[in-house]
Amino acid sequence: MARANDEAAELIQELADLLSITGGDAFKIRAYEKAARAVAGFPDDISGLDLDGLKKIPTVGTAIAKKLADYNETGTIRQVEDLRAQIPAGVRALTAIPTLGPKKALAVYEELGISSVPELAQAIQEGRLRGLKGFGAKTEDNILRGIELLQSSGERVLIDVAADLADEIVAALSALPAVQRCAHAGSLRRMRETIGDIDVLAASDDPRPIMEAFTALPFVADVVVSGDKKTSIRTAKGLQVDLRVVPPASWGAALQYFTGSQAHNIRTREIAVRAGLKLSEYGLFDNETDELIVSSTEEEVYERLGLPWIPPALREDTGEIEAALASDLPRLVTVDDLRGDLHSHTDLTDGLATLEEMVEKAASRGLEYYAVTDHAPNLFMQRMTDEKMLAQREQIRALQAEYPGLTLLHGTELNIDPDGEVDWDADFLSGFDICVASVHSAFTQDAAEMTRRFVRACENPHVHVIGHPTARLIGKRPPVDADWDEVFRAAARTRTAMEIDSFPDRLDLPAGLIRRALRLGVKFSIDTDAHALGHHRNIRYGVGTAQRGWLTPDDVINTWPLDRLRAYIGKT
Repeated sequence: MARANDEAAELIQELADLLSITGGDAFKIRAYEKAARAVAGFPDDISGLDLDGLKKIPTVGTAIAKKLADYNETGTIRQVEDLRAQIPAGVRALTAIPTLGPKKALAVYEELGISSVPELAQAIQEGRLRGLKGFGAKTEDNILRGIELLQSSGERVLIDVAADLADEIVAALSALPAVQRCAHAGSLRRMRETIGDIDVLAASDDPRPIMEAFTALPFVADVVVSGDKKTSIRTAKGLQVDLRVVPPASWGAALQYFTGSQAHNIRTREIAVRAGLKLSEYGLFDNETDELIVSSTEEEVYERLGLPWIPPALREDTGEIEAALASDLPRLVTVDDLRGDLHSHTDLTDGLATLEEMVEKAASRGLEYYAVTDHAPNLFMQRMTDEKMLAQREQIRALQAEYPGLTLLHGTELNIDPDGEVDWDADFLSGFDICVASVHSAFTQDAAEMTRRFVRACENPHVHVIGHPTARLIGKRPPVDADWDEVFRAAARTRTAMEIDSFPDRLDLPAGLIRRALRLGVKFSIDTDAHALGHHRNIRYGVGTAQRGWLTPDDVINTWPLDRLRAYIGKT
């Protein structure tokens, strides 16, 4: 996705947020929010589009297209600048708290003069919000959770932001004549869900022209450190990128070292010391003679330490060294293992592409089966009806003839209500090929209530997958509270898969819960939850999260042949 799309989408979303503060028209605000998602998910670079081209973006009409044209011309949107000037900076600072809405942010500013996050936290501790209309003890607890969430995210970015930038840098540097090899390393290579800074590694005997080309890249705002071995830059958005250039002969040792994690590297260095060796980014050396033993590939380094090559996603010192020593490392699931995608949306509900476009995109991925799972009616803003859903089923059946190599499945994403019930009765649900069920409301139920809610959904014979189970939005909404072991036991007992949602701000189930569920016999589904054509590429992040959870292909139901999948969910 082009960077212009991301920046323009952020401005349109900010416009919606600012209008929410000023009491703008609710319909217009929702239109801006939907347009922001459409721009972010649009596959082409919007910076090269004229007004007519911009109007071809789904949900973008003339008025919003003119704002995007304004961005293309000026780098900003004038209405956003005007609203920023009207709204105090303190109010805008408070709206960064994910659990504090714009109206409440304005209220605490106007009533109490609070204009910063620390001031708000202190006011809650002192009980000063209790007198404000609409602010009770539960509201205060939610705001404090939001502040904790905001502070924990710090300066880290979502994995897709880091990956897009890293891919661009690696591609640019790899094209240089002096570069023999180039790759990203660090937490991004380990597929951490958020990234603090980006590590890039290049192999060359002539580092100077590489460093010069790196600092000349168009997104560089500041050169933090400059040298022949390491250069660090900061982008206009504040993200730091560290480039290290190593001799080609040291590539393997350097890649292992700079991939980390620190805890994993401590363990490998301990193994080296016990063997009379020392390990650094330059190679594995004899501790007494300093003779270089191996350094050119990671596989050689691990082999000389008496270990098989350990996949980067496992390098967190959470049992991978012990598994490697016992020859018990899992064969991790990969994108190529996936035969199907069991969760996606079209413009019938909140998707941004048509059924035909989404199916065509799925076919281009080489999938064997693909489920369309638009929202069920209890998510009221989607305006689903029985008639619309049945009409879509007929559309899918007609479209099937055009895709002999791709089996189209008609499904739905159900809403798990606070009592664990879902949309539609058993008779209507039986007509679907697959049903995903997700929590979309009442996120603050206590652990006992939420656990009962999930268990009841799992026990519904028409629920096959629990979608984005913790319902978290990274940096915006905390995970729901539940007795996850109890939920996982119910899922294993009822053959209900737990989804790993590939959206970069979800990555849900998270890796830690995946490992707990795996130990309790749960199976999983790695899905895109795609709402736009560009979302299909997010699958690599879901797979990376599954790898961090130690999953093999057999643990993931959408790596299975369709007959086996249907038998597992009772749809033979």
